[in-house]
Amino acid sequence: MRSGDHRGSRSLLRTGLLLAGLLTASQATGQTLAALPPAGPLPVASGEAKPIPAWVEFCRRSAAECAVDPSEPETITLSPRVWQTILTVNRGVNGRIRPITDQEHWGVPDRWDLAEDGTGDCEDFQLLKRKLLAEGGLPRRAMRMTVVIDEKGEGHAVLMLRTDRGDLVLDNKTSAVLPWHRTGYTFIKRESQSAVAWVSLGGATGPTMTANR
Repeated sequence: MRSGDHRGSRSLLRTGLLLAGLLTASQATGQTLAALPPAGPLPVASGEAKPIPAWVEFCRRSAAECAVDPSEPETITLSPRVWQTILTVNRGVNGRIRPITDQEHWGVPDRWDLAEDGTGDCEDFQLLKRKLLAEGGLPRRAMRMTVVIDEKGEGHAVLMLRTDRGDLVLDNKTSAVLPWHRTGYTFIKRESQSAVAWVSLGGATGPTMTANR
């Protein structure tokens, strides 16, 4: 496909995702800003963590998607408009992207991408959500790719939004936006907010301590 065709198809995909989210976000049960609990303790960041090789390669191809701007806020201030934008993008991406493994998609065990061809696995969903949310005005620095152990005991990628109402999780397994400690996941590591790097979360599972950024 020609580069112009790629740009056109990506633009159409983003428009479709946003429209799909607008049609479905209002259907989310209990997903109101007022229903969110007050900000509580955050998962502890305890030193550096080894980056995922596929993330390193993604950042080489798409440096702007990994860049950290220290002038951006570290947290998102939630307002009704911002909350609706988050729900719209989260549900829109989950509803439009077809899940597929990297082996099926690319012929390799692990590759990070933006799912702009309409297919992808867990990290691809979350990378596209972050791109759309950043285009909608949310600070990229406050949206950190995060590795967890899921309910099956397997590695899984989610998008952690650091907000004034606590750390919230966007996930392709559910369209509910949940506080981190209500996901049932074990939190292993996330992208740093101060450098193109990763920090350890030490297997956090509940709101027990205050985060070290």
